[in-house]
Amino acid sequence: MRNVKSAVLELEDGTTFHGYSFGHQASTAGEVVFNTAMTGYPESLTDPSYEGQILVTTFPLLGNYGAPPQQQSQGDLSAYYEGDRIHCRAIIAQDYSWHHSHWLAQRSLSEWLDEQGVVGIYGIDTRALAKHLRDKGSMLGRIIIEGDDPQQVEWYDPNKENLVGKTSCRELEEYGEGDKTVVLVDCGVKHNIVRCLTRRGVKVVRVPWDYDFTQIPYDGLFISNGPGNPDFAQATVDNLRKAMAIGKPICGICMGNQLLAKAAGATTYKLKYGHRSHNQPVRQVASLHGPKMTEAEAHRCFVTSQNHGFAVDQSKLPADWEPLFVNMNDGTNEGIRHKTKPFFSAQFHPEASSGPKDTEFLFDEFISLL
Repeated sequence: MRNVKSAVLELEDGTTFHGYSFGHQASTAGEVVFNTAMTGYPESLTDPSYEGQILVTTFPLLGNYGAPPQQQSQGDLSAYYEGDRIHCRAIIAQDYSWHHSHWLAQRSLSEWLDEQGVVGIYGIDTRALAKHLRDKGSMLGRIIIEGDDPQQVEWYDPNKENLVGKTSCRELEEYGEGDKTVVLVDCGVKHNIVRCLTRRGVKVVRVPWDYDFTQIPYDGLFISNGPGNPDFAQATVDNLRKAMAIGKPICGICMGNQLLAKAAGATTYKLKYGHRSHNQPVRQVASLHGPKMTEAEAHRCFVTSQNHGFAVDQSKLPADWEPLFVNMNDGTNEGIRHKTKPFFSAQFHPEASSGPKDTEFLFDEFISLL
């Protein structure tokens, strides 16, 4: 017989939602954000960009395909996850399937959450919750499990902590082999970024977020995704400026886009509720400085997977930089490029996992520059 306890989600504006717990039965707190993807909860839960957050899934069902095994593909990379642990503080669904079915499933989602010490809630109207967050913006929340004292559960704001430093590796790691070497600055990297690079025949040297990579030889520089406020990663920005002076190819994803923009001299800001989904449309911005393109090529649109709460203020880009992509929903920046040098970045996730792979060609473009 299941030991199901009631649970309450309390938002910082006083709004409450009542449901039931699964997974680890312990109260917690974090920033409440929502994701509109239909699948991919194992990848989302282990994405370091969700560090410190309570994830709301708007798709009504969770847990129906269980959780895959924690097996390694190469080095310390997981074969099926995007990190070596769950980074979300909690996950919230409208309904939870206690019976899972998938050829790869090793355990239920509830069992996996319990192993990792992460709470889940179901029985909440997540569409109403998502609409509330859209209207009011992402906000702090507390999950109180039946029997726990609310006075003992402190509010927690992950945006006031250096989450990049918290999720980055601690020492140099190497993956793959090839004639070219790519330094990967780990700001909270998803494992599929490493996979996408090594599949293209390069050696990847993964370095901590604050490591001075300019002291080692490399052919190209890649700045990863990561969680939280980019202002905490000033050490990465300082090293990026050194790399820009060297002039070798640079590519960034998500947090990498924001840090490259800051190194160029632009600024970033917090979005009202962020972009977290598999269906964000972006448009490529035509350039007067790159190779000549047809009208169709100059304004191509793509469906992208995204997970970020901050964005680049592209109006603050210096004259020698320009937007590379813009979001078709709200006009926010989705990538930048230098007008004459081999530096570019994307705010979305070309490696997806989970999500559409429409823009994975950006890895090919980066490799072609080496």
